Amino acid sequence: MLFNSLTFLVFLPIVWLTMRALPVRWKNPFLLAASYFFYGCWDWRFLALLFGTTVIDFWVGKKLGEIDDPSRRKRILWLSLGANLGVLGFFKYFNFFVDSAAGALAALGFVPNTPLLEIILPVGISFYTFQSMSYTIDIYRRRTEPARRFEDFALYVAYFPQLVAGPISRADDLMPQLVRPAPITFASINTGLMLIFLGLFKKVLIADMLAPEVDRIFTHPDAMSAGVLLRGAYFFTFQIYCDFSGYSDMARGVSRLFGAELVINFNQPYLSQSITEFWRRWHISLSHWLRDYLYIPLGGNRFGPWKTYRNLMLTMLIGGLWHGANWTYVVWGGLHGLYLAAERMLGIGADVGGGWLRRAAGGVVTFHLVALAWIFFRAPNFSVAFEYIRGILAFDNLAAVGPIPFLVAAVVMALDIPQNLSNDHTVFVRARWWMQAPVYAVLCFGILLYGGREIPFIYFQF
Repeated sequence: MLFNSLTFLVFLPIVWLTMRALPVRWKNPFLLAASYFFYGCWDWRFLALLFGTTVIDFWVGKKLGEIDDPSRRKRILWLSLGANLGVLGFFKYFNFFVDSAAGALAALGFVPNTPLLEIILPVGISFYTFQSMSYTIDIYRRRTEPARRFEDFALYVAYFPQLVAGPISRADDLMPQLVRPAPITFASINTGLMLIFLGLFKKVLIADMLAPEVDRIFTHPDAMSAGVLLRGAYFFTFQIYCDFSGYSDMARGVSRLFGAELVINFNQPYLSQSITEFWRRWHISLSHWLRDYLYIPLGGNRFGPWKTYRNLMLTMLIGGLWHGANWTYVVWGGLHGLYLAAERMLGIGADVGGGWLRRAAGGVVTFHLVALAWIFFRAPNFSVAFEYIRGILAFDNLAAVGPIPFLVAAVVMALDIPQNLSNDHTVFVRARWWMQAPVYAVLCFGILLYGGREIPFIYFQF
């Protein structure tokens, strides 16, 4: 069930109105059932996988809360990590590692007979396994308490607004809000709806409108001029941002209607003046997860510069692999690891500082470094990625870039700059009602006119 579908347009008000009418003790069991129904609409067979993850990690969390012996606690934690990573590795990476091993053996002159399985990737598995693992790890570290009731933890794992594409919430933040949701007020409804409409606008009227041209250009980069290839790279840079941040806006808006505030996952990343700042603004919940559960345990920046660079590279390489079973994602992560290591080596932090010219230059350079890495993220294989970059370096027919990428950038900045200056993603609701009404009308008209295609969100495949 897509957020940008007519099915969800029916599902959401039914669930919300029913929740409002139910007695308090039945609200969360009903919301849990609705979340499982939401996920089951993708493929009901994977409900058992979601439920199994929930049962194991609830039991592990309960045992970790009861046991003090360090060695026993570590063994119990490994049950959670092994189960989650084992399931994730099988469904997402089995064929990838088999293919990679076969390629390595073939390069050495062997002809392996490799088993390949027709494995369907469960929607959202990367998100809910990371979220569930963070719960058991935090209990092991004694940073949070085990859930008292199974239904509370089950709802935390399966909560439908953020189940299939994040953000990756922490138990000590989200679970108390689900157990004791905030009162539903006119302000929460108003700002929630604004976030939903803003996300739909980004998804339907920007990302989905750019998608066909991006697909066309990336399919045959060898037949395109440098100007057209640049246009495709710019289009994808804005497509993936509006697609994923649009989902995150909608998730936050929907959750706000139920009295729970999800963490901000995007904070105007293309206004960043450095790659370090970019990763504090882009996919924030994943950045924090990788920092807290991978980078810092590896040693972080505590053991000298070269081990810091190593830890940055390992973290970003694994972060790239998290996105998908393809070496192009690993290269994308590796490029960002190199960017971060180079900035640390040069003493460039999250704030470039200096005058407006230096800050503007930092923003332009950062944007183009990010756009370069996106080419590997979008390309289906290395052959296409390198052909794409070679074509850009030909520098022919640059006028073919055209004005549209700059118009798209202007629209995105018109949304992002007010939010950034006010530090409020719902700043637009401060306008008077007679100013908001035509904006909602235009949004509704545009969404109804162009929203019938129901194109899946890019991050659903991860």
